[in-house]
Amino acid sequence: MSAIVASDLDRTLIYSAAALGLAMPDAEAPRLLCVETYEHKPLSYMTETAAGLLAELAGSTTFVPTTTRTREQYGRIHLPGPAPEFAICANGGHLLVRGESDPDWQRTVAERLASHCAPLDEIRTHLVRTADPAWLLKERVAEDLFAYLVVERPLLPETWVKDLAGWAEERGWTVSLQGRKIYAVPQPLTKSAAVAEVARRTGASEILAAGDSLLDADLLLAADRGWRPGHGELADSGWQAPHVTALDERGVAAGEEIVRAFIRGAASPDRAG
Repeated sequence: MSAIVASDLDRTLIYSAAALGLAMPDAEAPRLLCVETYEHKPLSYMTETAAGLLAELAGSTTFVPTTTRTREQYGRIHLPGPAPEFAICANGGHLLVRGESDPDWQRTVAERLASHCAPLDEIRTHLVRTADPAWLLKERVAEDLFAYLVVERPLLPETWVKDLAGWAEERGWTVSLQGRKIYAVPQPLTKSAAVAEVARRTGASEILAAGDSLLDADLLLAADRGWRPGHGELADSGWQAPHVTALDERGVAAGEEIVRAFIRGAASPDRAG
């Protein structure tokens, strides 16, 4: 049985310094490998153990990084192991094949968005008009596909995101709060759709997946088996599914355990843990 392994990156496999969650004494902390540099400074890490395991996994199966990051942001990450043949960026908006965005997939995505969703400009205008400068730090558009805000989380009113989600849903969009970022993403723009296309092209008979945020829920539901860490939106909301293992580990330790689970799962198709 051939499997593809589709994994979210940030706060699932790789972690910023603020998200490492190192609860043990400093002398007992694991050695870390930097896998991303931004503006000449280290930004994202894995444990060295996780890095070695990921290299093993990527060398023996079809490993598909599956991220909401733009192509440029993804390009800063240097994961251990061979370069993935497939990668998914912009929450499914771009399917990279050997590093290049697939034009057929771009056309498919554009057609789906045009027929099912309100235009990006309408959503963006609403975001900017209703956000309070007291807590809004930045407003960005990613790949001309979706929008997000960077906010001062402690100042963000609890009801604002909920109200935005209701408004957006009526227009075919989904809202997700992740750390300091509020994403507004078209409903047809999903990681699961892009992963299904990779499965079709590779002839894979099983999909293994992992993720921590609400934007990963569709990916986990579409997978044959999945894992989520003990932190993140899914954990905080109590989200679960029968075929998705909710790990106890949090922070970078969860990333390590997820790679272990992928290796076990890829080697043993009937194994659930």
